[in-house]
Amino acid sequence: MKKAKRMERFSSGIFSEMEEAKKKVESRGIKVINLGVGSPDLPPAPHIIEALRRSVEKPENYSYPVTALKRLYEAVAGWYKRRFNVDLDPANEVLVLMGSQDGLAHLAMAYVDPGDIALVPDPGYPIYSFSILMAQGEIFPMPLLAEKRFLPDFKEIPEDVAKKAKLMWLNYPNNPVAAMADRKFFEQAVEFARHYDILICHDVAYAELAYDGYKPVSFLEVPGAKEVGIEFYSLSKTYNMAGCRIGFAVGNSDVLSSLATIKSNIDYGVFYAVQEAGIAALTGPQEYVAETSRTYQRRRDVLIEGLKELGWEIPKPSASMFVWAPLPPGYSSSMAFARELLEKAGVIVTPGVAFGSRGEGYVRIALVRDESTLGEVVQRIGRSFVFR
Repeated sequence: MKKAKRMERFSSGIFSEMEEAKKKVESRGIKVINLGVGSPDLPPAPHIIEALRRSVEKPENYSYPVTALKRLYEAVAGWYKRRFNVDLDPANEVLVLMGSQDGLAHLAMAYVDPGDIALVPDPGYPIYSFSILMAQGEIFPMPLLAEKRFLPDFKEIPEDVAKKAKLMWLNYPNNPVAAMADRKFFEQAVEFARHYDILICHDVAYAELAYDGYKPVSFLEVPGAKEVGIEFYSLSKTYNMAGCRIGFAVGNSDVLSSLATIKSNIDYGVFYAVQEAGIAALTGPQEYVAETSRTYQRRRDVLIEGLKELGWEIPKPSASMFVWAPLPPGYSSSMAFARELLEKAGVIVTPGVAFGSRGEGYVRIALVRDESTLGEVVQRIGRSFVFR
């Protein structure tokens, strides 16, 4: 049986190699601490769990959830108004998804034909590139560089490329580079997209995980943003509901309608009990969200300050649940360093090159273990490496 040619463009080599290396380390009796995958280790707030429990017990909730609950659409619109002061029409400018990645993966199918160009950040969350390749489009990488605050420079995109581009991915606060974008940047993005007739897709999944007083903004706060794009949001990180698989897209009604058409041919929607939990999350007390953010900030400080004492200098991120760490002195290959960190210290991080060629020279560290465990990570690294 011959595989489709598109499969030749996909690779899981780095992740497969790290998984094999992990098995070898564990076979030596070492307990591996995994800071590679950004999966929240905290539970949802009690009122969210209670809403889920009550709804699970209702027999009528086990039918196909073809139509999402109207109350959920209204909850999304209400949350956006309170959080970003963005007005949304619940009936036309909100689309519920099985996690934001559901929409991120499928949107290109509605807008990218074979050979079409998409503007994709490099480094970037892998689903952005994967979605374009699945639609048989062509990727034009937008470099995210430290000297430019990890923001793409629209002036460096060749005009002939911009004229052909159909879609642009943006993601702030960013995964993996943990950078922020301000309103001025989004104003430039909207102007660029309007000039070249490009659809902007902004992933704002980490908007509530911000530190030191920072308050991330929505792309949709910019006048005219709805004319050129949509925004994706997930309840996975903000409300620690990663396993529930619920998120949404908001913004341009025509784009959301197209995505809804794609989705209607793929699945039957989000389990009603999970929708009820989502409503509870968006409309209920938000102090737990603030405490989650404070928890990640404490973890960030434990890790970065501990590594600094060892001689590994890492900038403190202002948002997201990740640390984008430049390789310590003496290292140039992110894959080689990640492999050595696993073999010597029993700690898994993700090589920066896994997120694109511009990720070389970095590793991504997920803050998904408690402060005590991150303290142990520092101790293990201190026993195994000399950075000074």
